[in-house]
Amino acid sequence: MPTVLTADELASALRDLSGWSGDPQGIERSVQAASFLAGIRLVDAVAEAAEAADHHPDIDIRWRTVTFRLATHSAGGVTELDLKLARQIDQLAA
Repeated sequence: MPTVLTADELASALRDLSGWSGDPQGIERSVQAASFLAGIRLVDAVAEAAEAADHHPDIDIRWRTVTFRLATHSAGGVTELDLKLARQIDQLAA
């Protein structure tokens, strides 16, 4: 089972993840899409990446704003799996 990151480890990792914030319980980022449909397409792309990794984020869609929240529920907080998916989300949102 993956290990939950300490507050210091997470703070260090978040310096390299633009737009992400949170604590060892969970991290999140909101993305402003160009349109509602673009937001839905982003969600679809993230869903494909998440399914391939068998690691699924919480996703909230509010018109053009898509918010992703990551935590490894089985470990009880943020792990390296979440950081990896956050990097993938950043690439897809770019």
